[in-house]
Amino acid sequence: MKAVIPVAGVGTRLRPHTYTQPKPLIPVAGKPLIASIIDQLVSDGGITEFILVIGYLGDKMRNYIEDRYPHLDITFVYQEARLGLGHAMYMAIDEFKDSEEILIVLGDTIFEGNLKALLKQSNSCLGVKKVDDPREFGVVEIGDNGYINRVVEKPRIPKSNMALVGLYKISDVDILIEALTYIVTNNILTIDEYQLSDALMRMVEMGVQFTAFEVDNWYDCGKKDILLDTNAMLLKRQGNASEDIPAFENTIIVHPVSIGEHCEIKNSIIGPNVCIGDHSILNYAIVSNSIIGSYAMIEEAVLEKSIIGSDAAIKGLSLSLNIGDNTEIDFS
Repeated sequence: MKAVIPVAGVGTRLRPHTYTQPKPLIPVAGKPLIASIIDQLVSDGGITEFILVIGYLGDKMRNYIEDRYPHLDITFVYQEARLGLGHAMYMAIDEFKDSEEILIVLGDTIFEGNLKALLKQSNSCLGVKKVDDPREFGVVEIGDNGYINRVVEKPRIPKSNMALVGLYKISDVDILIEALTYIVTNNILTIDEYQLSDALMRMVEMGVQFTAFEVDNWYDCGKKDILLDTNAMLLKRQGNASEDIPAFENTIIVHPVSIGEHCEIKNSIIGPNVCIGDHSILNYAIVSNSIIGSYAMIEEAVLEKSIIGSDAAIKGLSLSLNIGDNTEIDFS
């Protein structure tokens, strides 16, 4: 089975961090989001063939993936015009048209669930999760027969609270291709984009019987707070947090944390739920529930629920921040 991962988006909700890197490369629990996704698909699903649809800052994404995963069969498709998820999949048709089934996973979504059970399903399945406000998501409606009878993108008046989580197992690949081609060639737009949900609805109308596969947890990492929640969740997973932490001078470590290589930390309290990149320097810092990039310098600061980009420097404050790469702030 091939996994298709669209990662061409700009990530406007996570600016300023996405000015300098694609959203899936933002570090969470010691590694980029995209690495967590691919590692899970490899370890839990046994998937070794991937198609990545890249666009915004695509060279950075391609360089990272090729360097980290030389042992995997990975094909890159470039989506020059960002016209929606349906368009991203349309651009990748030539790469999966000969597949019997594919798995589509969004490149900014972390999920907890039984992936092996999903992949064993013979029919097409859509990953879902109940949400309080479904108006911000694609939503499915399930009929009395147990199959999905409607898929709608960001409904103004939702008739269901079952949201799509960015996980799609497609066993009817030929029909998916026909549906994608139909919405693009007929210029069927929803919210000014070609939506994958419209193609899925077209498949339902063509007779495909989709079942809903409810995941245990789901993190749509497009916002700061959810990104930090995801960081905390992943740090609690076995193998993600740092174990052999050096004895930093006059420093207390509150697990779980992930601390990169060649960091200098002293006179500080770090944790819980903190991810620090390589070569960062922290002195007289109290940091919790935060993500600190590589080559950052934090001095005389108290940070809670903050995201600090790489090469950023902060001195003398007690705030919650969202600071991009290559930034210097001095509150002293």
